Amino acid sequence: MVAKQVDGDTIRVEIGGADERIRFIGIDTPETHGRNGLVECFGKEAADHTAQLIPVGTQVRLVRDAEARDRYGRLLAYVYRVKDNLFVNLALARDGYADVLTYPPNVAHAQEFVAAVRNARNANVGLWRKCGSADVPIE
Repeated sequence: MVAKQVDGDTIRVEIGGADERIRFIGIDTPETHGRNGLVECFGKEAADHTAQLIPVGTQVRLVRDAEARDRYGRLLAYVYRVKDNLFVNLALARDGYADVLTYPPNVAHAQEFVAAVRNARNANVGLWRKCGSADVPIE
């Protein structure tokens, strides 16, 4: 169950009574609280969209890829909303709130993310409309 919204691509969930930070695999949303207080273009909107998709209290299913945790100790997961099996990572990319961020060997859905981001970028939706896309490469 979602316990707290951290930002667009990180949440906290309760797993067996323990609080765990979950980092969504394969995507990257703009920062809401980066280094030196940096807030990137569309960071708040991405965090808000994630909160709309999976508000606190939402039951989620977490699916691992090759690696369990990142260098910061966060669990790495593909996140699915239980009530309708919405693939949240992919929805964020498709809706224009995230770019592709691939860290091999965690690549099970990499091509889906690339296609979703390309479509959002071509449709000029979300961050691609507000922030531009001239210097944001797609893998």
